[in-house]
Amino acid sequence: MGSDWEDLMSGVFGSGGKLNFAGAEGRDRAKQAQDALAQAQKELEATLERQRSAKTAADAVSGEQLLKNSAALDEQLKRQAREISEMGRDLTHNMQQDGLLSPQEARKTQKIPGPGEAQELFRQAAAEAAGRILGQKEFVASLLGAFQRPFVMGAEGEGARNVILVCGPAGTGRHYVLTTLVQLLEQKNLLAEGDIAWMDLGLYAGPAQEKLFLQDLYAALAGPGQVVAFENCDKCHAGCLAVLADLAVKGAAPLANRYVVQKGMLVEAGTALVPGAVSRLTPQGKYLVFLAPRGPQKLADLMGVPFVNAARDVCTAAPFSPAELRSIALAQLNEVSKKARERLGLRLALEKQPEGEDVASLAVAAAKGGVGGLVNWCGRCFAALAEYTLRRSPAPDTALTLSRGGAGQVLACADGEEPFDLLALLPREYTAALDEVKAELDQIVGLGEVKDYVLGLEDNVKVQRRRAEAGMKTASISMHMIFTGNPGTGKTTIARLVGKYLKAIGALSGGQLVEVSRADLVGRYVGHTAPLTNKVIQSAIGGVLFIDEAYALCRGKDDSFGLEAIDALVKGMEDNREDLVVILAGYTKEMGDFLQANSGLKSRFPNQIEFPDYTGEELLAITRINAKSRGYRLAEGCDAPLQAFYDRAQAQDAAKNGNGRLARNKLEEAILNQSRRVVARPDAALDELLPGDFELDEKE
Repeated sequence: MGSDWEDLMSGVFGSGGKLNFAGAEGRDRAKQAQDALAQAQKELEATLERQRSAKTAADAVSGEQLLKNSAALDEQLKRQAREISEMGRDLTHNMQQDGLLSPQEARKTQKIPGPGEAQELFRQAAAEAAGRILGQKEFVASLLGAFQRPFVMGAEGEGARNVILVCGPAGTGRHYVLTTLVQLLEQKNLLAEGDIAWMDLGLYAGPAQEKLFLQDLYAALAGPGQVVAFENCDKCHAGCLAVLADLAVKGAAPLANRYVVQKGMLVEAGTALVPGAVSRLTPQGKYLVFLAPRGPQKLADLMGVPFVNAARDVCTAAPFSPAELRSIALAQLNEVSKKARERLGLRLALEKQPEGEDVASLAVAAAKGGVGGLVNWCGRCFAALAEYTLRRSPAPDTALTLSRGGAGQVLACADGEEPFDLLALLPREYTAALDEVKAELDQIVGLGEVKDYVLGLEDNVKVQRRRAEAGMKTASISMHMIFTGNPGTGKTTIARLVGKYLKAIGALSGGQLVEVSRADLVGRYVGHTAPLTNKVIQSAIGGVLFIDEAYALCRGKDDSFGLEAIDALVKGMEDNREDLVVILAGYTKEMGDFLQANSGLKSRFPNQIEFPDYTGEELLAITRINAKSRGYRLAEGCDAPLQAFYDRAQAQDAAKNGNGRLARNKLEEAILNQSRRVVARPDAALDELLPGDFELDEKE
């Protein structure tokens, strides 16, 4: 126990028995913290003395009582040790935040094991990891080796302790493994903190987010943790990636401006000479971990080959085998059973069924080749058990047997009761938003083929979900579209509904429509276009970016600004392909020529939809609907002459007359004429539009 006490104190106090405050002695808060730690030390020493006294009096106490007393003292000792450790960490963190203690000085207070001791501790961590992490043995071993490397090779100064690339597709447990290992290494005193500073680089997609990126990066590097992890590198602005590349390759990243630290934040110092101004960022001796689901090659494209070469370790998580997924599924179902027993008072049992035909096989099917879907499916099972408890109020310690039924059902059976579909107890999926969009779509006159295509998107989403539930591979399709047709054929209206529709079926997170033209994407001077286009793309993420008269983006091979906008658009589509739909609209011939402007443009728009001109009959229907929406009605005798007028207009020049816009303009003309008529004849109906109001004879 004496050794444990010395290790604990060495981890909290300096060699002289006092905390190293880096010149901050005399600060009131530091003095108070020291006093609190000293008092805790006295209490811990008193506990140790009582334990020694208990051992001395062992002969006079029964064995059972001795064990009881010893257990109580051990628990008290552990509790006090934890409290002291937390107090030391909190104090160190607060000192860092206030600028009183640098990360390097803070790490000096940590007892760093030597290479020999570290090797044994890493071996212990590997053994414990094997009990917590199912599968991924090679990935776990390589990641542990990456963390051990600086203990073997040495790591001094402010540079990165190690730069690590974590590769592998989604669903392979990369986040869980990394988090679990960091916690284990902290428990072994191989890391000072068990928390990871995660940075989602997708939040810094444009130049407008660069200042925010620097603030967040500084906070992550200056924080108490020793591991900073970066993900979604492919969605990050190039300027931010350049800073990270410098940190990894050069060990420092120069800043364009000078900053001072105020309350843990960077504040621009301007041109004034300020003591302690920050003009560069350093990794401050931390592990830099980059998640690269598409491998080192993608990061090399984004951040350069030197960056990839600076990464000493490339750790790859492989897809789980069916056997591993089954083991994970059984472990997750066991966790569901434990939670059900502790929180709901239910005893769960799985009915013995052939492998591949049991409940575990349903969980594996939901995994889609990864653990994320599996964990979510098991979470739904627990949520359904909670619904069962709330609705039926079963007796405490009720036993439920779960089995696989037909069509992917989970059947639950209590003693003496009929089996029921467990997952059917979950609240039904909210469909009101989808029903509303479909109703709006039904109100649109004509465009039968266009409507069929839009509704077909829902069918594909449903089929892919069913394939996933059945354990089959899913195929995501590109939903970028090109709308061609004359003005007034409903392209903008349909684009708006597409956004709402895709959100309602779960294909998009936002559903907003961002409508732009060339003026919104193409800059007026060199270097202006790409940032402008990227800003527009960023605003549309989660919804639909609708570019009307898209052919105007590029006015020929010499239009360098337009070509730059198209290049930025193509990249933005690729980077945000999972949560962005781009719709280009324009005349059929002009759009055909436009698609030749960029070699990769046409292939990214597999869905070209032609919007036909409205017939006279359809324009009449549009007029009726619009009149009703404004509180008017068409009198008898309007239909025949109005449709005849529309037929002639469409036959003459549908594009020039505006299709649906013609119907709208004609209705507004009739409403204006009706107002004049009603003023002259007060007894006339206020809501009735007569044939004469449309002035059809005069327009023939």
